[in-house]
Amino acid sequence: HVQLVESGGGSVEAGGSLRLSCTASGYPYCMGWFRQAPGKEREGVARIEYDGITTYADSVEGRFAISKDGAKNTLYLQINSLTPEGTGMYYCAADRRRYACVLTHNAAYTWWGQGTQVTVS
Repeated sequence: HVQLVESGGGSVEAGGSLRLSCTASGYPYCMGWFRQAPGKEREGVARIEYDGITTYADSVEGRFAISKDGAKNTLYLQINSLTPEGTGMYYCAADRRRYACVLTHNAAYTWWGQGTQVTVS
């Protein structure tokens, strides 16, 4: 079992930046970030595998950066050039099954955090 705790959300003006963090209690194969805007479907943002291989959604490529600190067992998401469309709840997810490590809206990661709110005005 892996517990995930996100932090780092907040309110920011358009064009600003935030860094989200997700601390994991275990060692999953992969971890990812998802977001859900009010009234919209959840969407995958970025994922990273245990060996550092990353994948991004087209909508965030070049503006967001996912990384991890193995020593701290912490996942990060650096979000730059935020737009109001970036508003939503950001969730951290993790899994030990390689085939589960996708960025589709219906991704079935085993473990999910409670989310951290990002508001862009």
